[in-house]
Amino acid sequence: MPAKKFTTPFYERLSLVLVGLIALGYLVILAKEILDPLVFGFLFAVLLLPLANFLEKKLRLPRSISSLLSILFLLGFVGGVLYIVGAQLTSLASDWPMLKSQVIQSINNISQWIHHAFHINATKQLSYLNATTTKIVASGTDVLSQTFDAISSLMLFYVFILIFTFFILLYRSLLIRFIVWVFSDEYATIVHDVVENIQQILRQYILGLLLEMVVVSTLACAAFEIIGAKYAVLLGILVGLFNLIPYLGIFTALLLSTLITFATGSIRDTALVAGCVLGIHLVDSNFLLPAIVGSKVKLNALITFLGIVLGEMIWGLSGMFLSIPVMAILKIIFDRVESLKPWGYLLGSGNENKKAVVKKMKPATVDRT
Repeated sequence: MPAKKFTTPFYERLSLVLVGLIALGYLVILAKEILDPLVFGFLFAVLLLPLANFLEKKLRLPRSISSLLSILFLLGFVGGVLYIVGAQLTSLASDWPMLKSQVIQSINNISQWIHHAFHINATKQLSYLNATTTKIVASGTDVLSQTFDAISSLMLFYVFILIFTFFILLYRSLLIRFIVWVFSDEYATIVHDVVENIQQILRQYILGLLLEMVVVSTLACAAFEIIGAKYAVLLGILVGLFNLIPYLGIFTALLLSTLITFATGSIRDTALVAGCVLGIHLVDSNFLLPAIVGSKVKLNALITFLGIVLGEMIWGLSGMFLSIPVMAILKIIFDRVESLKPWGYLLGSGNENKKAVVKKMKPATVDRT
């Protein structure tokens, strides 16, 4: 007589999954200081891997030298972008007297509007501003101290990213062999397939983001030049850079662009710049992002937005950046593990494996319209 096969109730399995997710999330939050730069280092290592392989195989350089040169190439690229932005900021600083007079004139106009709208004379407005300024100056030491600590932590964070990137490139063969060795021999082909696909998808995703940044910056610079806005190149680069921040970057770019244009131009120019930023964002979100980036990771918009929100809740701004690559990695793994394929289908756009899903559904529940 065959033994009975006992199955765990659904609510019990669901409880175990929820407890596991809560414990995992708590550990990820506790380990943020080490995991955050480690994940960024992994992404940069995947991006620089073709360059490191080229230097090692074609130029016959040692792995340590090829890894170091790849890091220096990355620093040179970032330094070039910062140099362009710095050159534009230098020209902005040279026009500081004009900006100061424009700001003073704008403040006077706002003061007159407040006087006519709310019947608060200039004396009361100045007394309020003086009191506020006194409070800010009184707390200035604390603000400077906090700013210095924040900059120091940020620089240390960047140094850790570069160190992790170098070591991942240096010991990449060891890491891959370890991952394959952890699983049994029957899963070796699947593990190799997962590793190769993760490298390919992440590299395409990062390159897609960079291409999207270049296209958005070019469109913004051209639009601002046509409008006649001053510092069009600086504003265009800022729009492209902040566009890398999902969902929230557009609001930051809009705020900076309108403030700089308001300080250097007219109300008409400010309104046109704001309209251009919003228009470019609509084009980017509806056409550029799905074509350049969305086609690489193949995640649906709902899961993407939820992942970004959860990433911000867990790791803040860096969590927003890392949420999409992490979900792309999870989808690749889910798609290749039989018991996790429904979760991979949930993360995706809904078009892949559609026939397999329809076959498992009952005929009465299939929508035939």
